[in-house]
Parts: sequence; structure tokens; C-alpha cells
Amino acid sequence: MSAPFRSPVFELCSTFVDRLAEEDPMFARMEGLRTTSEALGDFSPAATERQIALFASFLAAPDEPQYQPHDEVDRIAVLVFRERLAVQLNLATSGEFSRTFSVLWSPVSSVRQVFELLPTETPDDRAEIGRLLDLVPETLASWVATLEVVASRGELPAARHIEGIAAQAATIGDNAFTDLVTRIEERHGPESQLHGPAERANAAFTTLAATLRAQFLPHTSASDYVGAERYAAWAQYYVGADLDLDELYAWGWEDLQRINQRMEEIRLILAPEVATWVELAAKLDADPERRIDGAEALLAQLRALTEATTAAMDGVHFEIDPRIRTCEVRLAPAGSASAPYYIPPTEDLSRPGTTWFPTLGETSFTLWRHVSTWYHEAVPGHHLQCATSLLQAEKQSRFHRIAGWTSGYGEGWALYAERLMEELGGFTDLADELGYLSGQALRAARIVVDLGMHLQLRVPEDLGVLVGIGDCSGEVWTPEMAVALLEQRAIMEPADAASEVDRYLGVPGQAISYKVGERVWLRARREAEARLGAGFDLRAWHKFALELGPLGLDDFAAEMARF
Repeated sequence: MSAPFRSPVFELCSTFVDRLAEEDPMFARMEGLRTTSEALGDFSPAATERQIALFASFLAAPDEPQYQPHDEVDRIAVLVFRERLAVQLNLATSGEFSRTFSVLWSPVSSVRQVFELLPTETPDDRAEIGRLLDLVPETLASWVATLEVVASRGELPAARHIEGIAAQAATIGDNAFTDLVTRIEERHGPESQLHGPAERANAAFTTLAATLRAQFLPHTSASDYVGAERYAAWAQYYVGADLDLDELYAWGWEDLQRINQRMEEIRLILAPEVATWVELAAKLDADPERRIDGAEALLAQLRALTEATTAAMDGVHFEIDPRIRTCEVRLAPAGSASAPYYIPPTEDLSRPGTTWFPTLGETSFTLWRHVSTWYHEAVPGHHLQCATSLLQAEKQSRFHRIAGWTSGYGEGWALYAERLMEELGGFTDLADELGYLSGQALRAARIVVDLGMHLQLRVPEDLGVLVGIGDCSGEVWTPEMAVALLEQRAIMEPADAASEVDRYLGVPGQAISYKVGERVWLRARREAEARLGAGFDLRAWHKFALELGPLGLDDFAAEMARF
């Protein structure tokens, strides 16, 4: 009989995942892991202390003789394990995990999302949903207990985040769980035992919204910005690299200028009669030939795009395992953030990888803005990356595959995937290319405004006039300037631009990970091409990189030099 683990290191990493699943039942349920915990989730101060103790005890374990790496696979497993646990322990012990939240991530969005991921096929599945719905009030109360501690320390974030999450909670409380039960009944028949729990879950979110506004909103921070020390800790978590922030800020601005130049070339081809990219976007949105009526019609087109891209990529630029060829497309639940997103398959692949589209109440859509987004979220982006990693049980530890995500590696790959599709002719329609470029402009602008606001840097001297504000050159960045820049340079709708800036202010350091990661991916490929010359094989390079799995960007660059 073969050993259950390839090495003691792999056993250690798997044991940690099991322990984390017990200590953090929300993590377990989001990942589809087995857990004996009866809780839905626990966001209390006591839960945070237990997780700190868990991180600290396991971080010391690789120093023990039995866990010394005996080959390259073990070496990388230990590298990932140490790096990820260290940065998470730092943020947990400093209180950053407790005090930093926004509409992009908080227990509010996590609790709502997890119910979209639970199985519904059997009567036992549906009974479990009812049991967990009844735990929603207790779970939300556990977060309120943490907020009380954070407030007592004077560490609540700015008002925009409390109000944003309160509005999110109110939206969910407006019958989101009743709607969930309705969808379950449409598929499986009457489920009378779910109605009461759903109503109580709705009420718990409504109560939370009122609590956030009444109890915590008066005690929020006067500043939107975290400053250099806190920003550096978060950047290390999201990027896994030592960054020269001054150089990065200058590079982000240069890259935005480069992208905008190509956007101007497309304007002159598609609609020289309009004066701005915003006017061009409005013209494309108003084109009846581009309109898609109804969410189901939109989902059908996105599914067709994913399937066609998968077929075109497989065997040519990638080796796509048949087990992960399917990537679902679903509508995001009410109360979600405004941008599409991806959730990977479960460890056993019983739940497929899924892309999620937030309609935000709209019923008519245009696709030109979303073609590159689906390359980013599905294939060859996050789905191919995350699902491939899950299959690498012999090359990546269980921790690496399930809990080792690094945003710089992951979002960098997804942005590289968009760039790859441009290289391969994936934007034959100039409008689709404009949509791709607007996304690229957004990611470059993120570097400028995320660093600019949190570190209170000065606006580039050659920025010029921002509509509605005036000439801001040389002034210190404000949220209003950041919103205007996204509207003007990345052709975002005003509400979306405001939501984006709220996101950056609530999750410092995450916004830069996309372009920083893409930059490292592109550099690694250029270096391999230069090193290998005619012997460079792009499909083999992709295979090596994806099977390597997520790493901090400094470690990733070092490992890719071995290709």
C-alpha cells in the first residue's frame, strides 16, 4: 500500500489545511472542504486569536528535522508555506485583517456568496442549507463583536466603507435569501422548511445594516488613507515582492500613457467625429447592433466565448486537461461588487470553476467591454490557472493548491492572458480591443491612484485637466481626482469609477498587484525567449509556469529563471 503523502512536507501542508478548515469554517465551505465544524463562519475576536496561534505554530514546523525538503518539489512547497504564513501572521497579529474591509471583501459578502456555492442536489443538502441559514444571525453577530473591539481601539476604517457595507447588507436583507430559496424550489420542488430560515437570514442582514449605521458609522476614521507602513504590509501580502514604490508609481503613469495612445488611434478609426474616448464608448453602447437583451442571452454569449476560446487554445498554446475544460458562467448574487469575478473548482472538482457576472439590475448589455474580461476570468485566465493548479497533487502541496494564492501571481497571469489574446489576434473587432485597452488602462491607473492616495503623492505634472475638477497637475491625490481619472482615461461609468476608488481605499495594495504581476510575467517570458532563442517553446513555458503554482513574485521570478 502506497503512503498517503509523497513526503512529510506534503503531510504537514495538508494537516494545516485540515486544521484551518476546522478553525475557519467559512474558508472550508467556500473551498468545498470537509469540516466537522457545525458553524457557518466565525468572525469573532476569539476566532482571530485561534487563527494566529495556528499560523504561528505551523510557521515554526518546517524548522524541524523531519520536514527538511528532500527534493525540488518539497523545496518549493516549503518556500510557499513559509512565505504565505509569514505575511498572513503579520497582518493578523497587527490587527490589519480585523480593521481592513470594504464592499470588495467583508463577512457580509462572504456569508452571502457561500450560499451560492453550497450543493442543493439531495434532501440532505437542502436541509443543511436550512440549518446554515439559521446560523446567519449568529455569524454576523460574531463580526459585530470584532467591530466593537476595532472601534474601541479607534481603528475603524473611513465612513465610506461602513456605509458601503451597510448598503450592501441592506440590499441582501431585501429578500436575497428568499430569492435563493425560490431558485432552489424551481429546480427541486417545494422546500417549505427553507422559508423560515431564509426570512430570518434576510432580517439578520437588515439588522446588521442598521447596526453598522447607528453603532459604528459615528466612530469611523477621519482619513481615507493608510500611510506607508500599513501600505507596505498589505503590498507584501498581495504581491510577495520588495517594491520600489517611487519607480512603480512613475512606471504606472508611463504605462497608462502608452495604453491611452492606442485608445486614441482606435477613436480616430472608429469615430473621428467624436472628441473623447468617453463619447466613443457611449456611441458603442448605444449601437443597437451591439445590444444584448436579457441576462440569459448575455450568459449564452459568454459561455460560447469561453467554449470557443478553450477549443482554440487547447493543444496549441496550452495543454488543457479534460477534467477542467468546463467553466461555468453564472449571475452574481445581489449585493455583490460591481465587477465580474471567478471562483475556482472545489478540491475534488465536484463543483466546477465558475465566472460570475453582476447585472446590477440591468437587463440590456453590450459585450465589447467584456470580451477581454472573460479571457481574464475564464480561459486562458483564472480558470485555466487555478484549475490547473488543483490537478498538480504531485507537484504542489495541498496548502499550495488551496490556500497559497498570491494576487500578484494570479492577477498578473490573468492580465498576461489578456495580453496573450491580443498577441494571438483575439480582438478582431476594434471595439473589443478598445474594451481590452480600457481594462489595461484601469489596471495602470490603479497603480497611480492606489499609491497616490494612500501615500499622499503628487499628481504627475503632465496629467493636465480632469473634467469637472480642472488642472490637478502637481497637487496631492484625492478620491475625487482618482474617480475623474478612471472616468476619463479608462472610460469607466461614473458609478463604477466611484466603486473602484472605494475599493482601493478599502483594500490597500491589492489594486497594484495586477499590473505588477503582469510586468513580472512578461519579463519572465522575455528572459526565457532571450535565453533559449529558437529553442523557446511557448506551450512548454506556459505548462511549466502554471504547474509551478502561485508564488510571491520575487520567488516566482527566481523559479522561472530555471525554465
